[in-house]
Amino acid sequence: MPIRIPSDLPAQGVLNAENIFVMDSEAAAKQDIRPLEVGILNLMPNKIETEVQILRLLSNTPLQINIDLIRIDNQAPKNTPKAHMDAFYLSFDDVAHKNYDGFIITGAPLAHLDYSAVKYWDKITTIMEWTQRHVQSTLYSCWAAHAAMFHFYGHNRRLRDDKLSGVYTHNVNDPHDALMRGFDPQFNAPHSRFGEIPIDIYKSVEGLNVLASSEKAGAYLVASKDKRMVCVTGHPEYDPDTLEQEFKRDINNGLTPKVPENYYENDDPSQPYHVTWRSHGSLLLTNWLNYYVYQTTPFDLADLPSKK
Repeated sequence: MPIRIPSDLPAQGVLNAENIFVMDSEAAAKQDIRPLEVGILNLMPNKIETEVQILRLLSNTPLQINIDLIRIDNQAPKNTPKAHMDAFYLSFDDVAHKNYDGFIITGAPLAHLDYSAVKYWDKITTIMEWTQRHVQSTLYSCWAAHAAMFHFYGHNRRLRDDKLSGVYTHNVNDPHDALMRGFDPQFNAPHSRFGEIPIDIYKSVEGLNVLASSEKAGAYLVASKDKRMVCVTGHPEYDPDTLEQEFKRDINNGLTPKVPENYYENDDPSQPYHVTWRSHGSLLLTNWLNYYVYQTTPFDLADLPSKK
């Protein structure tokens, strides 16, 4: 799927170098089709890295996508130049009038804060409520997945004593769900989080289906039966070296993190790491775009039904 992004967005050069098909606005304007409208609310501090990771996964099916990069507030993020934010990001107020086929809310480094202590929690809940009226299918990632469970269903995550970090084997629980099409019965995916919600909590919520889970990492992929809400507790978008970067960052910050599990050869950080999740990560986002978004969204987004 050619994703339509500004020609000077840094992600375009990275993706072109990886032979991933992207399309600038001039070329996209020549195609006589109705592109999908996808918004990305990026809550991560390193916006550029997260943009590349997500856009890479959105780029592998045959339809055109218009991407809006959205920021939660106007404060300059710690690890992203202000000029980049001003050039490529919209505020939520800029897009609140729009409807979207798909919407992604990323994770955020807020694991140890109560939701009430998150400075933009009110804005987050406003946006989550807004998606019920303006978005066909919303994908919540990691911290956002837990935040959605708390906001919509009242189930708070609990914090682990140590960080769940590594690459874990998952089982497909519902192979007939469209989101699982093409998945092997077992597949790998990275996790990097302190928060967790027991799998029985997800199963107790009417209308939710736990599509994939891990004996060690718990629920991985949870979706509403109407396909309008998808929660991914791991990180299918991670680059090969992301877990290593996080591990070394924590050490440099004076912490004593555990070695990411099932990532380095023999769990030894002096050895090479193994990348075993990227094909299923790409398949997950492709299936979401195809079966949860494109196949269900109205041609005229003005006809998007409000979720009750």
